[in-house]
Order: sequence, then structure tokens, then C-alpha cells
Amino acid sequence: MGLMKVFSGSEVLALGLQERLEQAGVETVKKDNIQSARAAGYGGSDLAVEIFIQETDFAKANPVIEDFRMSI
Repeated sequence: MGLMKVFSGSEVLALGLQERLEQAGVETVKKDNIQSARAAGYGGSDLAVEIFIQETDFAKANPVIEDFRMSI
């Protein structure tokens, strides 16, 4: 199985969701396009941070993701 994107948005919100997922035992991968753009010499969007999880972890992660979405 592969990775699936579960969030795309600001860095602050991405870190909040990433922390909740990892507390629930779901491993995450964060892709920070803001830092990548700065390193390449380009400007970046504030909504350029993505969180990915393994597809096989979706059943465990979905309640955490839904709770997070309802809290923002």
C-alpha cells in the first residue's frame, strides 16, 4: 500500500493534526512545501504543508482526523 494525503493547509494546523495522529499510534509523513520553496529561492504559500499516512492506517486515523476537523 502507499501513502495517502489526509491534510493540506497551514503549518500550525498540520503540526496539530500530526501530533494527534502520532498520539493515536499512526505514523505520519509531513511534506513542507514552504521550506522547499524557500530553499529553491521562491516564495511560498502559507497553505503548503501536507500530512500523509499509510493507507492501511486510515481506519485508525479517520476518527482522529474527523475530530480534528470539527475542532478547527
